[in-house]
Amino acid sequence: MDYSIILKIAGIGILTAVVAQILKNIGKDEIATIATLVGVIVVLLLALNMISELFETIKQLFLIY
Repeated sequence: MDYSIILKIAGIGILTAVVAQILKNIGKDEIATIATLVGVIVVLLLALNMISELFETIKQLFLIY
């Protein structure tokens, strides 16, 4: 099993949390919210890519009798 995607998601989550906390501490709450939203969008794009690969694999599985 490939654990690299789990490490990527965890890394993005940690980085996003650190950036958001730093921005909140210096009083940039709006930018911290945007940074968190960007992190969520990046993780969702990674998941979307994995889901599309899954559907492509399933499609190939059922096309080959």
